[in-house]
Amino acid sequence: MIDYSLIPSPCFVLEETRLRANLSLIDSVQQRAGVQIILALKGFSMYSAFPLVKHYLSGATASSLNEIKLVNEYMGIQAHTYIPAIRDDEFDEILERSSHLTFNSLSQWERFKNRAMGSGVSCGIRVNPQYSEVATDMYNPCVPGSRLGVTRDLIGDSLPEGIAGIHFHTLCENDSYTLERTLEALESRFADLLHQAKWVNMGGGHLMTREGYSTDHLIGLLQTFRQKYNVEVILEPGSAIGWQTGVLVSSVLDVVDSQGIRVAILDTSFAAHMPDTLEMPYKPRILNSYHEPVAGKPTYRLGGMTCLAGDFMGDYSFDEPLQIGDRIIFDDMIHYTMVKTTTFNGVNLPSIGIWQENETFRLVKSYGYESFKDRLS
Repeated sequence: MIDYSLIPSPCFVLEETRLRANLSLIDSVQQRAGVQIILALKGFSMYSAFPLVKHYLSGATASSLNEIKLVNEYMGIQAHTYIPAIRDDEFDEILERSSHLTFNSLSQWERFKNRAMGSGVSCGIRVNPQYSEVATDMYNPCVPGSRLGVTRDLIGDSLPEGIAGIHFHTLCENDSYTLERTLEALESRFADLLHQAKWVNMGGGHLMTREGYSTDHLIGLLQTFRQKYNVEVILEPGSAIGWQTGVLVSSVLDVVDSQGIRVAILDTSFAAHMPDTLEMPYKPRILNSYHEPVAGKPTYRLGGMTCLAGDFMGDYSFDEPLQIGDRIIFDDMIHYTMVKTTTFNGVNLPSIGIWQENETFRLVKSYGYESFKDRLS
C-alpha cells in the first residue's frame, strides 16, 4: 500500500506491482492466442517503466516521430507506426525507425509508396469498417466525415501493390464482445481483402485488464480469425497497459463558500492535468470519498488551480470536513492522463514517481519554470 506521506504533491504515482500484473495477464493472452500485443504510446508513454514493459511485450506503436524516437531509445526496437498524415520532411526518418508503417489514406500511400516499397518496412492501410460502439463522438473514428481510415468503396478488389497489412481501430475501452461485433462488420466489408493480407492490426481499445473482461472469449476470437485468414494478428491496447496501475496525488490549497456551495481548490487541474475528465467527460474516483453527494456528510465541489471557470469537478462527500493540506487521491490516473497534461496558465506539471515493488517510492521527475518556458518562445 502506498504511503502517501512520502509523495510530493501533485504527483502521478505508478504502482509497479500492478503494472506487472497487467503485463503478465496481457502476455498470457498473446501467448495463448498466438498473436502479438504491443504497447500503444498514446495511452502510456512513461518510458521509465519501459524496462519492465519489455519483459512482457516485444513491440510498441507510435503515431508521431517523437513517439517513434521514444520507442527506439527506451524500448530498443523499431516502431509499429501509424500517423494520420505524414510530413514529407519527416518521412525518411519515420521509415528508417519503423518496422511496420500503416498509411491512413490511399492518397498518402500513392505519395510515399515509391520511397516505402523496397525499404524492408512492412506497409499497411488503415480501413474504416463503418461500425463502432463508442458513444462519444470525439473518440469515435467511424462517425460520418471521419478522417481516419479508408472505407470499402474506395478500395478495389485487391489490396494496392506493396500493402501487406490491414489496420483498424474502432474500440475505446471495450470488451471482447464488442470486438466480436466489430469483426463481423469488418468481415462483411473487407473479407476478400483480409484473405490477401499478411497481417491485421486490430488497434487498441481492448480493455482486457478490466475486471470481468472475458480473456477466454478474446483468445477464441483471435485464434479463429488468425486461422481463418492465415494472418499475423496484432493488438495495440492503450488503456489496458496502465489500467488501475496508479493515482494522481493532490492537496487542498483552499476551501471557500460559493453561494452556499463549498468548494475545495486543489494544487492540480482538471483542465491541464486531467483533460479526459472534461473531454469524455467522466467523473474520476477519489480514494476515501463518496462518488456522489451523501446527505449529512461534508460535501465539496472540487476545483483546479487554473483561472479557467470550468476547471472543476462536482460534487464529492467525505467523512470529515476537508482542511487545507489534506490529500486528495484521484484513482486510475496513469493511462491517457500523463500523456495529455499541459502547462496552461503556467501551472507546473505534476511530478512523476514509482511506488516500487519493494514498497519504496522513487521520484522519477519533477517540473518547474523551465518546463513551462520550453513550450513557448
